[in-house]
Amino acid sequence: MKYFHLIWAALFRRKTRTFLTLASILAAFLLFGLLDGIRTSFAQLGQNADGAQRLQTTSRLSIVETLPISLEPPLRRIDNVQDVTYANWFGGAYQNPRNQLFTFAVAENYLDLYPEIEVAPAEVEAWKRTRTGILVGEAMMKRFDWKVGQTIPLQSTIFPNSDGTLNWSFDIVGVLRAKDKKSAGFTEALILMHYKYFEESTPYVDGDVGWFVSRVSDVRRSDAAAKAIDALSANSPHETRTMNEQAAMASQIKQMADIGLIVGSIMGAVFFTLLLLTGNTMAQAVRERTSELAVLKTIGFTSRSVLAMVLAESVLLVLIGGVLGLGLAAVLGPIVGAASGGAVGLPPIGLKSWMLGLGLMAAIGLLVGALPAVRAMRLNIVDALAGR
Repeated sequence: MKYFHLIWAALFRRKTRTFLTLASILAAFLLFGLLDGIRTSFAQLGQNADGAQRLQTTSRLSIVETLPISLEPPLRRIDNVQDVTYANWFGGAYQNPRNQLFTFAVAENYLDLYPEIEVAPAEVEAWKRTRTGILVGEAMMKRFDWKVGQTIPLQSTIFPNSDGTLNWSFDIVGVLRAKDKKSAGFTEALILMHYKYFEESTPYVDGDVGWFVSRVSDVRRSDAAAKAIDALSANSPHETRTMNEQAAMASQIKQMADIGLIVGSIMGAVFFTLLLLTGNTMAQAVRERTSELAVLKTIGFTSRSVLAMVLAESVLLVLIGGVLGLGLAAVLGPIVGAASGGAVGLPPIGLKSWMLGLGLMAAIGLLVGALPAVRAMRLNIVDALAGR
């Protein structure tokens, strides 16, 4: 790049305008990095070797509809089903309604189907013995500075207890830890309570569960097992839908919100605004240098050289801001995850995200620089020097 010094000088000719534009580009790609991380983390839910062995059975109508617990014995008799457990959403909050916690009421064998979750054997036994006992994710323990043996109050957002209030009290008897720290996120932001205690303590649950989880012995025949499970309740008031864990989680998230559509819409609006802003910056920069570009042509620079220099300036502007933005997103991702107590686990910005980001930077740079570059290429030397 023998003309790089000229491109760099032109780029920072108006420093204030350039730095403000860079700040806008940085903010856009910072948002891109964080939102792409959120989209990726949701897409990866249940996407592991253990998750591939699990089938999740929910109501065909909606995830908020419950299923009779009497389905458990027939589920266990399905060919290829190795074990079955069940759970129900509790909807807990701590101290403040905004501190929403992932709290599930689960069967005693729930952890048997989740080998990726580590709990000390003594703590598992303590949980089974303690009616009001709960197992709490390690990230949540750190977030609220809780200790094993501590009694904590939780407020259900849905279910009143036996005294008619929404206030519940639980004893922390153990800590949930993820074996794979890279995918800890959701696991370490979880609370597990006893389903039996939950059922006995609220009048709104009587032999109903939110969903069943089945572990299959042969993943290759999991589709056949899913069809056999759904056939058990076909044409009944509680028809079911059974999917592998990843598909089930994706379906449940879509019922609440289409994450891909939301992220795409936000980024579309951000990048459209960025196009207008950066395009205006480049148009002003080239317009101010009309006579200088004419001088370059006068001393021997070809029209193509001028075109390439303006395009390079535009692409360089977007690349500097974009790389800084994605780099900042890579730094802030773990901080955001820690601040959420593990509820939001943003994966590192990988090669695919970097390549997509760099591709967008180059495309935006070429797009916003195209019109000013063509005008500079077609510049008439006499008219430019005459100020016409």
